[in-house]
Amino acid sequence: MPATALLYGFLAALGGGLLVGIERERSKGTGAERDAIGARTCVLAALCGTVCALLGDAALVLGGLAIAGFAGLAYRQSRSRDPGLTSEIALLVVYLLGALAATRAQLAAGLYVLVAIVLASKPWLHRFTRQSLGDAELDDLLLLAASALIVLPLLPDRAIDPFGVLNPRTLWLLVVLVMAINAAGYVALRLLGARRGLLLAGFLGGFVSSTATIGSMGQRATATPQARDAAIAAALLSNVPTVVQIGIILAATSPPLLLALAPALAAAGAIAAAFAAVFVARARAVVEDTPATTRSRPFDLRHALLFAAIVAAALLLAAALHAWIGERGALIAAAATGLADVHAATVSLGELAATATLPMAQAALGLVLAFVANSLVKAIAAFAAGGLPFARPLAGGVLAIDAALLLAWALSA
Repeated sequence: MPATALLYGFLAALGGGLLVGIERERSKGTGAERDAIGARTCVLAALCGTVCALLGDAALVLGGLAIAGFAGLAYRQSRSRDPGLTSEIALLVVYLLGALAATRAQLAAGLYVLVAIVLASKPWLHRFTRQSLGDAELDDLLLLAASALIVLPLLPDRAIDPFGVLNPRTLWLLVVLVMAINAAGYVALRLLGARRGLLLAGFLGGFVSSTATIGSMGQRATATPQARDAAIAAALLSNVPTVVQIGIILAATSPPLLLALAPALAAAGAIAAAFAAVFVARARAVVEDTPATTRSRPFDLRHALLFAAIVAAALLLAAALHAWIGERGALIAAAATGLADVHAATVSLGELAATATLPMAQAALGLVLAFVANSLVKAIAAFAAGGLPFARPLAGGVLAIDAALLLAWALSA
């Protein structure tokens, strides 16, 4: 092993062990009743791990057994006043990361920092789990984790309908996104209050899926009528990241097409922000004095499933009409794709324009049609999730965004 790599390994073990040890030293207490594991113990355990890893597997195992024995003795001394095993487990982790530092110094250093953060977050974690996290919220968190990490990977990643548009994994991903955005909005509500929390959730959710964000905000507006205007503002604000992402995609695939559509995209983004600002102003007086949230659960699985079902129905109808009417070229394909995902339509049109397969003017028109078609899906999603009181102003805002896009595109064409 090169001397430089060896030096990095020992430095990572020394620094990481010291970092974790300082955190343990601050919480070990004083006097005869203090814990046995502190700064010096952690540093020595980390360096021991590095040395044992360099000596070979047998030394690594023997060193691990020795550290485990010392941790057991420390627990025996302190269990009468503190039955927790945090310090003892931390000592073992420090040793193992010291062994890792012998060959993967950067990874070990990062993990040392992560361990120190986890150890230092004890007051916040205890307060969060005992005071902020209720039974229903924990159940929903587990449901979201199971949906994303267990159900989603098991679903087939291929179309199962005759038209090739209904992908079970994609549709379930939409369900997961709706639940995740709703949960993020719930957390933002608890931390920032109704108005600011929803706005942040709406804007950030727009980078994931504007349609899913609108659906989740519709659910929020139904569950918390006092926050309806704030939810509408957040839903409208989610259109701004959509415009930004279209610009980024075009910049990567076809800069000339971006230049051709820049006025239209700028107008659409400005109108979306302006309409959101109007509803922010309307919501301020009502929401500022409202509790952060009146919902008892972060999300409702039934609403997420209903939302995905409506989107699937819209996709199936569009594909069926496309098959029955016949091919009308790239414009019909772009509009049909826009019903599902305007970003996918942007990528395909940008590549077609970049390779001169499609004239620039037709590519621009196709993207405009895809944007408008996607707006139709957003309006349907708003009605499905939030009913007419939520969908009416949102549809008006989306219509204004589309009108600004069309007008600016027509004037610049």
